[in-house]
Amino acid sequence: MLYFMKYTLTLLLLAFYTFTFSQVPPLWEKKVSHGLLQRVSDGEKHPVIIILTEQADLSKGTMLDTKEEKGRYAYQQLRSTAKRSQSSLISVLENENVTYQSLWIINCIQLNGDLSLLETLARRDDVARIIDNPMIEYTRPVQEHPFDNRGLDVTWGIEMINANDVWALGYRGQGVTVGGADTGYEWHHPALINQYRGYNAELDTVDHNYNWHDAIHEIDTLNADSNNICGLDSPFPCDDRGHGTHTMGTMVGLDSINEIGVAPEAEWCGCRNMERGYGSPFSYLECFEWFLAPTDLNNQNPDPSLAPHVINNSWGCPKIEGCDSTNWHILEMAVNNLRQSGIVVVVSAGNDGPACSTIAVAPAFFEGSFSVGATAINDSIVGFSSRGPVLADGSNHIKPDVSAPGLNILSSTRGGNYGFSSGTSMAAPHVVGLVALMISANPDLAGHVEIIEDIIEQTAVPKTTDQNCGNEPGTEVPNNTYGYGRIDALAAVNVALALMVSTDETEDDASILIYPNPADEYVLIDLGDRQGKTRIQLFDINGRAVLQKVESGNHLVRLELVDQPSGIYFYKLQYDGGMAQGKILVH
Repeated sequence: MLYFMKYTLTLLLLAFYTFTFSQVPPLWEKKVSHGLLQRVSDGEKHPVIIILTEQADLSKGTMLDTKEEKGRYAYQQLRSTAKRSQSSLISVLENENVTYQSLWIINCIQLNGDLSLLETLARRDDVARIIDNPMIEYTRPVQEHPFDNRGLDVTWGIEMINANDVWALGYRGQGVTVGGADTGYEWHHPALINQYRGYNAELDTVDHNYNWHDAIHEIDTLNADSNNICGLDSPFPCDDRGHGTHTMGTMVGLDSINEIGVAPEAEWCGCRNMERGYGSPFSYLECFEWFLAPTDLNNQNPDPSLAPHVINNSWGCPKIEGCDSTNWHILEMAVNNLRQSGIVVVVSAGNDGPACSTIAVAPAFFEGSFSVGATAINDSIVGFSSRGPVLADGSNHIKPDVSAPGLNILSSTRGGNYGFSSGTSMAAPHVVGLVALMISANPDLAGHVEIIEDIIEQTAVPKTTDQNCGNEPGTEVPNNTYGYGRIDALAAVNVALALMVSTDETEDDASILIYPNPADEYVLIDLGDRQGKTRIQLFDINGRAVLQKVESGNHLVRLELVDQPSGIYFYKLQYDGGMAQGKILVH
């Protein structure tokens, strides 16, 4: 009996472990997103993105000062990492006659694969993840209607944010390039042609190399037909939906009658990342990569020196279209890499308000995206404007960052026409135009993404509400309805101009060394051979004293800044025989 019981127990344990381990998927399956495994089980090939294990580290680029240096460093690191780590995998694909497209903005490869191929790739150590490449849709305007009575000198949004007052100072976006990722652009529209970087008005010639890229290589199955007026791989800017032409007009639009653009003398370049409103994570990544280092029309000879200063992204990736937590991270990596290269990434917050935590669509909720809500002509938030806090990724952080005019915005439309549209898609281009005005006023700001964003936030008109979203009361600033408030171009440009003073002003004409500047956790003040007491004061952008101390006999003084929010500060030093003052930028 005892032997029988032991034998029975052994059989039961064996059956248990056999059943248990048979339910555990192989290690390679854990690398493949669950939904994708279900789709490829039909034996057919499906579009996928292969994420490689090695990703470039751009952290050292933060020490670089100019946009050109940051862009060149980011490009070299990203490109070399991808070239080195993809070579072995590409050899396998070519031996199997698999058509593929590789990117370096993040280290990834796109292809169509069946279950057998995905298993082969997932078993490789150099493959970190295999995800679906679902279709995604832009943030559609809430309402649209044409504009029949032309003759409006300045749109209400431009006046609301005081952009026309900045023009009066002589800053209209000169020397700045803005980028747009959208449904394409009607480049020869009267309000856009003279600002297109590829057009030479004096010679009446055009060169689309390095100024335009089309990431649409096939008709999207979500569209009912194949009648795309732009076709595929268009060699010139073309808008197959009309959305992009409208957003670009708000950024730079200007003709002989209407001033519709916030920065009417900035130049623009563009990339089509949607086929009549639908795209994929890979088409968005392809445009992101092109912006970091624009190429010629053959997609060759990348040149990061031609990257735009700021990019508009009036699109979103909703879960209903298949974009979810399995692929959010690849778009976020691309956004962060663009920021590291010195490019401001502006994103519409979405049109899913007025409920709280409706900023739930990538890339609007990313920490690195500068997200924009929409306001009306009465300077209040529009009902459709999405709100924070962000719950989608569990971060609970505040969004949007700021707000801007987004209701009944007049801008350019296809066919050389004009029309009104409403949505956060219309609000984000106002912020892009503001960035252009700031850099036009102070070119030294180019490439300093955090400083530009800090200035916009700190100079925004504070807006509050009785809507309490998350743990942040609507009566405080920032809040999850307006962010830091509605943007103010004049205030932001005035701060940008104030930062142009590159040397300290001293009564005794003796230099004071302040370093590092920009600073992070501390700043050192070298007083030289001065003797006696030195009174040190630090003021925030609103003139409030946030730190003060008196030093005696120390020629090197350390100010701790770890408790100070990022932004712009003014210091004042008073000592025997003189006084010094200047500015410190805190990251």
